[in-house]
Amino acid sequence: MERKLKTLEELLTTMEGVLIAYSGGVDSTFLLKVARDVLGDRLLAITARSCVYPSEETEQANALARNLKVRHEIIETHEMADLKFVSNPTERCYWCKKELFTTLVRIAQENSLKYVLDGTNFDDLNDFRPGMKAAAEFGVRSPLKEAMLTKDDIRSLSKRMGLPTWDKPSFACLASRFPYGMKITRGNLVKVDKAERFLRRSGITQARVRHHDNIARIEVAEEDIPKLLEEKLRGQLISYFKKLGYSYVTVDLEGYRTGSMNEVLTGDDKR
Repeated sequence: MERKLKTLEELLTTMEGVLIAYSGGVDSTFLLKVARDVLGDRLLAITARSCVYPSEETEQANALARNLKVRHEIIETHEMADLKFVSNPTERCYWCKKELFTTLVRIAQENSLKYVLDGTNFDDLNDFRPGMKAAAEFGVRSPLKEAMLTKDDIRSLSKRMGLPTWDKPSFACLASRFPYGMKITRGNLVKVDKAERFLRRSGITQARVRHHDNIARIEVAEEDIPKLLEEKLRGQLISYFKKLGYSYVTVDLEGYRTGSMNEVLTGDDKR
């Protein structure tokens, strides 16, 4: 882990100036901290804001950037204007990242910053990530991946550095809650956001509400499944989710796992 951190620092040292795609999550916060230590003020953090990201995440990213004393801007992105994204094909993340990186590359050029960086880590190579194709096309670099830093490495180093994100639950944009082929709408994004916020405020930090039309399929960590079955919370949850418009409220007994919507994909789908 120490060797990987040194590799990351050496990679960043060779960069004259960087723009970091900053979500406020575990990976991008760690990258921002190390880049700040290595590059000083030769960096700019950019956070994307749109209806596919919960507003709470944007607020947290803004607060973290202030604490790290880095230059930070929030921009609006327009994924929902792209029919290729809204139709929710298997390469949905490619079109989302293409929208984002088009803007970030332009901002980097306007600020004379040589590189655009993202927080992709080494473990992400094991998942279906069409967004990495867009990163390659735009020349976006992923120093955490290049340094072979895994999620566990990043959490351990973040804890040592005193970063409050070291144990933050994993997060992905709200569009990942919809089965491929189901049209993504603003109304349903808001519904999922409110449903997940209810779970977080009920003390369940790692949760996904997978949207299957009128069915909500809830994924939580295995140890939290019994909490959902406690009489008081179960009643409140059912009532609230039905008010949101769900006819059926279910719990996935397999529990939370990253990229569960990819489990239906075949090898051909991932090409």
